[in-house]
Amino acid sequence: MNMKLILCLLLSACSYPLLQAQQWLRTMKRLPDTGQETSYTTTPGEDADYKINPPFFIINPDGTATDTVTGLMWQRVDGPEMTVEKARLYCDTLTLGGYTDWRLPLLRESYSILNHQKTNQALDATIFPKSAAEYWWSAERQINDSNRIWVTNAGGGAGNHLKTETISAGGTRHIHVRAVRYTQQPQVLSSRFQDNGDGTATDMLTGLTWLKALQADTLSWEQALWLADSSTAAGKSDWRLPNIKELQSVSDQGLVLPCISNKLLSFVGNRKFWSSTTLPNQNTKAWYLDTRFGITTYDPKIRRNDILLVRGNNTTSTAVATLRPADVRVWPNPFRDHIYISHPERYTQYIITDASGRVVFSGNSLEQADFAKCARGIYLLSASGKDFLRMKLIRE
Repeated sequence: MNMKLILCLLLSACSYPLLQAQQWLRTMKRLPDTGQETSYTTTPGEDADYKINPPFFIINPDGTATDTVTGLMWQRVDGPEMTVEKARLYCDTLTLGGYTDWRLPLLRESYSILNHQKTNQALDATIFPKSAAEYWWSAERQINDSNRIWVTNAGGGAGNHLKTETISAGGTRHIHVRAVRYTQQPQVLSSRFQDNGDGTATDMLTGLTWLKALQADTLSWEQALWLADSSTAAGKSDWRLPNIKELQSVSDQGLVLPCISNKLLSFVGNRKFWSSTTLPNQNTKAWYLDTRFGITTYDPKIRRNDILLVRGNNTTSTAVATLRPADVRVWPNPFRDHIYISHPERYTQYIITDASGRVVFSGNSLEQADFAKCARGIYLLSASGKDFLRMKLIRE
């Protein structure tokens, strides 16, 4: 790809028309972790159980900070509240740290610096000092409404807000600006998702691999963690529920209803996909991606939402997966119609999945479950409560 074409794409990325279809700009070396380190459940698979490209910034002496994970350089102290038109001009004319090539960030870039362990503002204040900002402008507009601009918010979410909401445009919101610049040449991709031929697809922007099949049923947050952690889909056992940054990364601001490419998932309408990330100041709630436009927000964990499964390299799990306490017995195995367990008082939730990761049973008791209609094959039983239990079962 020659430099002239790259420059044209960069200019396109910095203006409000989105990149043309099939043209993807890889501006970040890696996708950073959310920064969440606190555990909010004993169920394995939550955000804090994994360290994936932990955030690490270098504070420069010139008012800038370099993100060593993404390779982007950021303005540390954000610019004041202003209209989105002035925000673009502000970045285009900014000289900071001796650099003049500042620009408004893409939404996924702006989202990458959020820290989901922090509240009010969801940023590491040692890197980005707190300001009066409630939101920060991005360079992208809603694809079907030029009056709505994508912003990140101080609570940790992303949304499509009217330009007139900011104070300078007659509204009541404090929408600020924070400039970014490249420190390395971006990579232009001819396509984004690579079909792996086994029911999975790899996102060439992030390197993450996603299960393309939608789960048959919606689940509570705890159930979703268990399903992801116990899945053996595509012959892999390292599936997990994605964190909110990973979920946001598959949202395409050039698409609506749904905002996810059909190269990754094929469905019609709107879905809400759970992330593994808890809302730290209301820890009975967790973040999810709404696929109508691509908003990230949160729900009570007892709600039932859809799930996507993800796996990726450079992932270290700190979760402890107890396979089976020595005095717990599950029989018969192989099974046919019914399954029984000793010490059922230890468990409050059971999930059984087939080899593709599809949930065939979810409930708080095995005693009344009838598996007569299950096909022959290998299944995975996961149970949680006072103990953890994970074991393979065979349907004969």
